[in-house]
Amino acid sequence: MEQDCLVVVKSTVPIGTNDKVEQFIKDFLVRDVKVEVASNPEFLAQGTAVHDTLEAARIIIGTESKEAEGLLKKIYEPFHLPIVSVSRRSAEMIKYASNDFLALKISYMNDIANLCELVGADIQDVAKGMKYDRRIGDRFLNAGIGYGGSCFPKDTKALRFLAEKHGYKLRTVDAAVEVNKEQKTRLFQKASDRMITFSGLKVAVLGLTFKPGTDDLREAPSLDNVPLLLKHGADIYAYDPVGEDNFKKHYPEGNHDIGSITYTTDPEAALKDADICFIFTEWKEIREIEPATYKSLMRVSLVYDGRNLYQLEDMRTAGVEYYSIGR
Repeated sequence: MEQDCLVVVKSTVPIGTNDKVEQFIKDFLVRDVKVEVASNPEFLAQGTAVHDTLEAARIIIGTESKEAEGLLKKIYEPFHLPIVSVSRRSAEMIKYASNDFLALKISYMNDIANLCELVGADIQDVAKGMKYDRRIGDRFLNAGIGYGGSCFPKDTKALRFLAEKHGYKLRTVDAAVEVNKEQKTRLFQKASDRMITFSGLKVAVLGLTFKPGTDDLREAPSLDNVPLLLKHGADIYAYDPVGEDNFKKHYPEGNHDIGSITYTTDPEAALKDADICFIFTEWKEIREIEPATYKSLMRVSLVYDGRNLYQLEDMRTAGVEYYSIGR
């Protein structure tokens, strides 16, 4: 560093990391320059990063001086977005608290969905009634087979660790993590109760990534379910419009355990003569499959939908034996 500068950390980092970064830089400076570190965590979702940058709900800046605060405000002024200016440690915590709250919301809805199945309620009807309450809102109310990706799993675990390090137990976050862990294989457990065996059956798997719009497999439900199916002897025919290459790094085409996996270029090829179908990702290509297609292509029209893509009545009318989450 040859002149005075402000170093901005965009990453999600444990509370106090920016303090350590600043001290590390100062310890190794070879010139007499002024250096500060600011926290400016990003809130970008995979697949919508440009929109999330230009249309951000807020900009979080964490600084320890008026000079650093003023410089960051000037940088973001042309965006005309709300700016929340706080201390560095508060900025670091805002990122964790925000992500973990969303993870909590998802796990809560999945927990309620599981109860809905037991008492005969419909989670989509429940969510519809909840969303009109402005204190709750209409986002992250969709029940399914759990959250994945790089942020929620990592950030919930990180905040739990941070709390334990300081002798505190985050019971709500602990519960969210446990609910999500069990939710990922809920469809497999349902199917296991229904089937005598998976051995030798053709199993269609539609969707491998943790969500549409990305090839990211981190913490994707497919990584929990595919090995279980292979272990039980299933012959898997998997389809994903962009995630296939990454998934092959984990499970190359061919035999695994006592089962096998084959990749297809379209969902229809995966469904052709299948005995059972699992839906793990709500890709547009999968959402657009008509209920009648399952009935006409599959040997046994048995569908386990982890994303609640279809109306119960539509699948019933098409003659499909259909299982989803919370309905």
